[in-house]
Amino acid sequence: MSAAAALSAVALMSGCAVGPNFRRPAAPPVDGYARPSLAAKTASADVAGGEAQRLVHGQDLPHDWWALFQSPPLNSLVERALKANPTLVAAQQALRQAMELVAAQRGLFYPTVQGSFSPSYQRSSATLAPPLNSDRLTYSLYTAQVTVAFTPDVFGGNRRQVESLLGQAEAQRFQLEAAYVTLTSNVVAAAVQEASLGAQLAAIKEIVSIVTRSLDLVRRQFQFGAVAGLEVAAQETALAQVKQTLPPLQKQREQNRNLLAALAGRLPSDDPEETFELASFHLPTDLPVSVPSRLVEQRPDVRAAEAQLHAASAQIGVAVASRLPQFTITGAFGGTSTNVATMFANSNPFWSIIGNVAQSLFDAGTLWHRQRAAEAAFEQAAAQYRSTVLTAFQNVADVLYALQADAESLTAAVAAERAARRTLAITLKQQEFGAVNYLALLSAQQVYQQTLITRVQAQANRLADTAALFQALGGGWWNRPDSAARTIGQASER
Repeated sequence: MSAAAALSAVALMSGCAVGPNFRRPAAPPVDGYARPSLAAKTASADVAGGEAQRLVHGQDLPHDWWALFQSPPLNSLVERALKANPTLVAAQQALRQAMELVAAQRGLFYPTVQGSFSPSYQRSSATLAPPLNSDRLTYSLYTAQVTVAFTPDVFGGNRRQVESLLGQAEAQRFQLEAAYVTLTSNVVAAAVQEASLGAQLAAIKEIVSIVTRSLDLVRRQFQFGAVAGLEVAAQETALAQVKQTLPPLQKQREQNRNLLAALAGRLPSDDPEETFELASFHLPTDLPVSVPSRLVEQRPDVRAAEAQLHAASAQIGVAVASRLPQFTITGAFGGTSTNVATMFANSNPFWSIIGNVAQSLFDAGTLWHRQRAAEAAFEQAAAQYRSTVLTAFQNVADVLYALQADAESLTAAVAAERAARRTLAITLKQQEFGAVNYLALLSAQQVYQQTLITRVQAQANRLADTAALFQALGGGWWNRPDSAARTIGQASER
């Protein structure tokens, strides 16, 4: 068989790739995220942030979902975080590295060409025949050659390796999307937390003011002998206990400010320009909830797990191909002479074409066990993918139930706060006339303090869990204008 015919046969054999062809897992065949008992509309309360929320099934999620809170400071902080947070830069460079590895592996589809030039000056032993076609034993020798080496991808091992690297790059791409979603969610959560801590501090200061006025009244009554010293001591203790709750809240608030600065890519000494209050947030009333079959397309962690599954599938083909014959073709052309100018003159040029087929005959089961390891890794990736899908659906269901509970909790907290406020107002009025004892007054103050804090926390929980729903649904990255999710697909076609 001629060399041309051999090369043609090798090219025809290169049309197939051993190993399994990857098929995307089907989405879970479900119509909803939660049980039918979950209401489509939440309860409402007559307070800021107490509006009823409605689940709009099938509606797509905007990429800038945080804008639904209608908070200019929040929008500004998210924008700065997206520009300056180093986590995104790290994820972007990890994707770049993955794509460069794909390009490097694709280079193995083509021959490698190397050029070399080897000058030497030497003397041969007179005991041996002179190496030149003359009797000279001392001579200079110049050799220049070009070597072409090619490894035909006969069984598709390299194609499977490229496919595996593309899967890893795709996984890195969705990890980048997950970094976007996580960063924006963390910024919103930290902003809501700051507003909550600020409202709690304001509530505690209100209680301090009430207890201080009550203590002043008790002290005046004590001066006139209307009350005993025990009541004065009890009110002083109550005031000290209320003030004791301020430092922990102030510490949390300062630490939360540090978190906001870090998320925006700044040092803690650079105090964030934005400040947040609960009243500055608008609670979204219409919540877009995508259909369950789309969740596996939208969750970056699910897509990353799917890409890892694809990479593991391709590695089985790589392992199978390594057990089959390996073909190489090497060609060389050059010239050798004692004079640089005549290396390619007369009969000085030389050339060679060498083909090689190698097959492992005995390796103590090494290649077989590597194939089995690749198959086990695929099953592991498949189980991890199923676990990720289950967790994704659980996240959405958990948040949906949390939104229902948050609305009911806020309704109850508002009612309790208003009742406690009325009770405290009546008790303070009666205190002025000495109609109540100090135990009733302390009880009314403590109950009002607790209900006030509970109401503030309930308002913040509704905002935080609304943001958690948007995160659980995938964060809307697929609608972002600069989204490069298609980059991997385009790269795989080249």
